[in-house]
Amino acid sequence: MSQDPLLYFKQISVGYMQNFAYLIGDKKARECAVVDPAWDVDAILREAEKDGMKVVAGILTHTHFDHCNGVEQLIEKTGVKLYVHEKEALYLKELKAHLVATQEGSKLKIGAVEMTFLHTPGHTEGSQCILVADKLVTGDTLFVGACGRCDLPGGNEKKMAESLNRLAGLDASLVVFPGHAYGDAEHSTIGQEKRTNPFMKG
Repeated sequence: MSQDPLLYFKQISVGYMQNFAYLIGDKKARECAVVDPAWDVDAILREAEKDGMKVVAGILTHTHFDHCNGVEQLIEKTGVKLYVHEKEALYLKELKAHLVATQEGSKLKIGAVEMTFLHTPGHTEGSQCILVADKLVTGDTLFVGACGRCDLPGGNEKKMAESLNRLAGLDASLVVFPGHAYGDAEHSTIGQEKRTNPFMKG
């Protein structure tokens, strides 16, 4: 049960890489953002429409193809701005007019629901997590039982360790929602990951 009764939050399975996209917004305002629009934007938008929600923003946890291959379609269909960390915005120059560059601690408010962006480099230079109420969307920084790989361009093992250590310091009850269904569950908690995830044990 969310700590925020107005919070609209939906996890959607998309694509053949076991990706998750998310809808986050305000039930009363009937507006939401799409996190990591990829693979099947039409299906994601249908989920929002089914719940009577209007998509008013896009968010990227990072710019790897499997998380952002639907951004152009999302913008074309909705006209929304796309919130992406400033270090990842460099890879989307062709969409510059539609981008809002975020930094550590940047916020996005939809209705009465406020999201905070946490810069968590390691998987990529500009990876970011999204903190909203009692939930943390972690992209490819933290999975259930694992973490994102660091051997791709922009990856850095030392920064990943620092980011995971930072996440380990958050409230143990925060519910973790990853970017892929790579674990034995679709979500976890910070406390659970600290106890069982080898990458969260330093």
